[in-house]
Amino acid sequence: MNAPLSARLGGIRMYAATPRDVQAVQQNFLAQLEELGLAGYAETAVAADASGHAVRFRLRRGFAEQWAPDGDTTALCQRLDLDPPAQSRDLEREILLSMLLGPVAFDFPSHDELAAAVRIRQNIVEGARRTALAFHTREAERPADYWTYDEDRGFTVLPGKPLLTALQKATQPEASGKLYSFSCYRATEYVVLLGIAQELASGNPDLFRQLQRQWETRAIMSGQFHDVFLREYGSMSEPLPPKYYVPGDRLWFRNPDELSSDASGYEGSWVFYLGGGLFTNFWQRDKPYTLTAKCLELFHWRHATYRDGDGELRIDENIVEERVLASMQNPAEAEGIVREMLRYREPKGQYGNGGCIDTSREYPRWVCPGTADLVLPGR
Repeated sequence: MNAPLSARLGGIRMYAATPRDVQAVQQNFLAQLEELGLAGYAETAVAADASGHAVRFRLRRGFAEQWAPDGDTTALCQRLDLDPPAQSRDLEREILLSMLLGPVAFDFPSHDELAAAVRIRQNIVEGARRTALAFHTREAERPADYWTYDEDRGFTVLPGKPLLTALQKATQPEASGKLYSFSCYRATEYVVLLGIAQELASGNPDLFRQLQRQWETRAIMSGQFHDVFLREYGSMSEPLPPKYYVPGDRLWFRNPDELSSDASGYEGSWVFYLGGGLFTNFWQRDKPYTLTAKCLELFHWRHATYRDGDGELRIDENIVEERVLASMQNPAEAEGIVREMLRYREPKGQYGNGGCIDTSREYPRWVCPGTADLVLPGR
């Protein structure tokens, strides 16, 4: 029987064609760790397989058990006195440490791809921190001077308008002077897209130009967006530890209540993990969620449902806020709710004993010239 994921250390795995390449991979990554003051915490192993020589880096088990017991990375910054919002190098440290103690191996064909992946995660976190939306479950709008809409093509960028600026104007009020209304799910796509595009602009200009043309032609959305831009780790059969997150992960909290999940926009909540135990709050970006606050919010959706004049099921956010505050002031009640919500979610269409925690997370594909596996569909 396989060991549970919470008991494994997958770490970071890179591939090399020859023993000399193995040495180069080790030297490059250890130099990166050394620069961050992390080299003494990692162990290295080399093995040959069908893909070549696999070089695996993992956090030494003693440090993993001390800093992230049971795979819980939400207190990593607190334990190591890191301050990612104030220090970009601390964000890089948190990303690499979280990956090094990951229960599933993060695979990369080169150190260049790993370095790009870390930069993209940093871009995503920084972009997510700046993202703010107007709350509306049924409207969708974009800056008219950069975007246009077509039912068959979705929201596309006007010809000649830079994709980077268009994404920033749509999601970051400092760039546009306005909050725009669209779903948290679509917002996560834009933040991922922006993070990838920022890396491609300097690291892979050819693919960056293709991305610009793609969004002038047809938007990639929903399931296709996931398939083109992201890879998923963890599964229903082998779930990740409930509190294991890497900064820059995209994830879903499921609403486990059958009735309130029928309210439009309340099936669940798509967020990014910002690091430091915090998750995005696109509606009040200066109040990111802790895991406890997110669990309480989703739990109390069931207590705030009502039917509007057209008979549509709605959620009264004022009631949710009041209920969450009351639970926060009752530690025993909050603890019981969080314990219930920290159960893994049930499969689609099933409601009974599950909680809000998904079994998987998502992060971007490889993007470097020669090794990128991000393939755009074109029209």
